[in-house]
Amino acid sequence: MRPKFLTAVALTAVLALAGCGSNSLDTGGKKADSGKVAIDEAAAAKVPAAIKEKGTLTVGTDASYAPSEFLAADGVTPQGFDVDLFNAVAAKLGLKVEWTAASFDSIIAGVNSSKYDVGVSSFTINTDREKEVDMISYFNAGTQWATAAGNPKGVDNNNPCGFNIAVQTATVQDTDDLPVKLKACGDKPFKVDRYEKQDEATAAVAAGKDDAMLADSPVIAYAVQQSGGKLEALGDIYDAAPYGYVVSKDNADLSAAIVMALQSLQKDGGYEKALKAWGVEQGAITDFAINPVK
Repeated sequence: MRPKFLTAVALTAVLALAGCGSNSLDTGGKKADSGKVAIDEAAAAKVPAAIKEKGTLTVGTDASYAPSEFLAADGVTPQGFDVDLFNAVAAKLGLKVEWTAASFDSIIAGVNSSKYDVGVSSFTINTDREKEVDMISYFNAGTQWATAAGNPKGVDNNNPCGFNIAVQTATVQDTDDLPVKLKACGDKPFKVDRYEKQDEATAAVAAGKDDAMLADSPVIAYAVQQSGGKLEALGDIYDAAPYGYVVSKDNADLSAAIVMALQSLQKDGGYEKALKAWGVEQGAITDFAINPVK
């Protein structure tokens, strides 16, 4: 949920504007030129007839997760490496993308109810999610923590007991990581402040409301970079895992088409180009697969 470098003022504007409701997002603004992506005819042939007929993929996204997917300063234009890359994937299939704002924890249900054709929102692939939907790997990220510059409260990310910790609701950091750490605290627990959007969690730490936060590693790196010296990374990256596009299990042909489109983009350089534009090429993978986590 990265223009190259937002000023602190511009970042504040994005944080203020990012709380939009669920609606279609403007597709203008900074992004890779997917119009120059050559259609992969073999991949396009796999697209289900109903989607091919409408000519668009309706995509649910929580556009608050810079540098993956987030809103430009106008408050309506989605941007980020997830946006650029999936626009190119769709172009390989001869399709356009209708980006639709949604809360992160509603997207999987929206895909299964056919509200969205695909969910693109930095979903970490895990076995629980693979039971609900098909997940197509396209990027690799880990978890990292951040705190106020200088770590004035002395937070230990391996032992955060007694502190106030910010996290985005329903992320793997919220559902998988923090519960384990909380159990280890015993009678001196930490307080978890859950936020619907990642930019709200980031703002809470920058303002001193919370003592630290944890999120995906590219998100932490970007937040620190854009904070004007208010934040710093805390500890090392851990628990690396792939991100996945979310597709209904009833839509196997679309999943197969997306895999083929990713492979085609990798072959012609479009995949690397989309990641390099946002400085996240270290998360590139070479094997795109459906439900790779067993």
